[in-house]
Amino acid sequence: MMKGVHFPLSIVATLALATFLVSASDPSPLQDFCVAINNTESAVFVNGKFCKDPKLVTANDFFFSGLRIPGNTSNPVGSFVTPANVEQIAGLNTLGISLARIDFAPNGLNPPHTHPRGTEFLIVLEGTLYVGFVSSNGDNNRLFTKVLNKGDVFVFPVGLIHFQLNVGHVNALAVAGLSSQNPGVITIANAVFGSNPPINPDVLAKAFQIDDKEVEYLQKQFWYNNN
Repeated sequence: MMKGVHFPLSIVATLALATFLVSASDPSPLQDFCVAINNTESAVFVNGKFCKDPKLVTANDFFFSGLRIPGNTSNPVGSFVTPANVEQIAGLNTLGISLARIDFAPNGLNPPHTHPRGTEFLIVLEGTLYVGFVSSNGDNNRLFTKVLNKGDVFVFPVGLIHFQLNVGHVNALAVAGLSSQNPGVITIANAVFGSNPPINPDVLAKAFQIDDKEVEYLQKQFWYNNN
């Protein structure tokens, strides 16, 4: 007769955490659809946002025309992001996907940023983009870059810092798909130098190996947020 095998509690806890992390993603739908609604008086709370009564759902809950409109790139970075996530398309609630249109002026940049909750899948519709992402500290912060032309596709893994720069002489256009109804965005320069309230200059001076005056100068700049 085989004796029972006993594992230390720490191992069991580690395996449970690993299982959770492997399966972590946007929650799967619990019904055919779960359209977001702001009026919660007659709603039922599930994953994501409150759900509209299915009997009141219409085609408009799954529709958004905003991606047909070019974004205004007359700004400091020369790019404009038009999101199409659960805030614009209520029917995306619980479905785990979203889109974004990105317009670029010549030399326009979508600055280094991360999406904490979503992998990004980018396709170039017009123009030429220099794109890239940086791996994590454990992978020695390796830079992966590619020049993309019309029809090319590139993937930015979830949570990693990435960017897109228009290296052509004409406007460029790309569309991104993301693996979350609300992937979130953190623009690195904005978050570090434009936080509210500001980060203590001593912290940033030490982190970036610059002096306090340079930090204070950067914190006084206007950090444009196009996401």
